[in-house]
Amino acid sequence: MKPNRIWKIVGGLAVLGIAIQLVPYRPEANPPVLGEPAWDQPRTRELFLRACRDCHSHETEWPWYAAVAPVAWLLRYDVDHGRSHFNVSAWGHAKNKDADEAASAVRDDWMPPAYYRPLHPDGRLSEPERQELIRGLAATFGDVAVEAH
Repeated sequence: MKPNRIWKIVGGLAVLGIAIQLVPYRPEANPPVLGEPAWDQPRTRELFLRACRDCHSHETEWPWYAAVAPVAWLLRYDVDHGRSHFNVSAWGHAKNKDADEAASAVRDDWMPPAYYRPLHPDGRLSEPERQELIRGLAATFGDVAVEAH
């Protein structure tokens, strides 16, 4: 490939990278906390906030790169999607249709999503903490996996 062609490609990608910053789909300020569930114990709340808060509450801690497209789009989508299924900050004010699935989601290792984990090492739980969170979620919200049997 000729050097001139490479510079055209790089220039085109740079222009595209700048242009997508104009798309207004970005994380917004967190809404106010409207209510919280009656946690079975403070430790469950502590573990939940450490591992699940960013996508399942109104207390999201947006990283610096949440302002840079296209990563901002993925983050906003993930948080909007997570809050729509299960949101501890809108307890009593919104449907939390998947609350009874929280324990099994952690137990079955599909929460948090695998792609989320490397970017959020501060939210990682040790295996004993993970088991403690599972028990606390089941005690607080019920457990669809146990109820099905």
